[in-house]
Amino acid sequence: MGSLSIWHWLIVILVVVLLFGRGKISDLMGDVAKGVKSFKKGLADDDETETAKPIESKPVEEKTKVG
Repeated sequence: MGSLSIWHWLIVILVVVLLFGRGKISDLMGDVAKGVKSFKKGLADDDETETAKPIESKPVEEKTKVG
């Protein structure tokens, strides 16, 4: 009831390779890598836009009563 031994992991890997094939697994890992790259690029773009555009404050107009 402890952790899995090396033989358990080898059998699990063998079953996964037999079910999905090497091509599908490498395609899947390539898609995951592309997703991570685009996620990092999106985060970098957000950081650049925040530093590129400083927040401008508008002066508050005072309202005077006439009367």
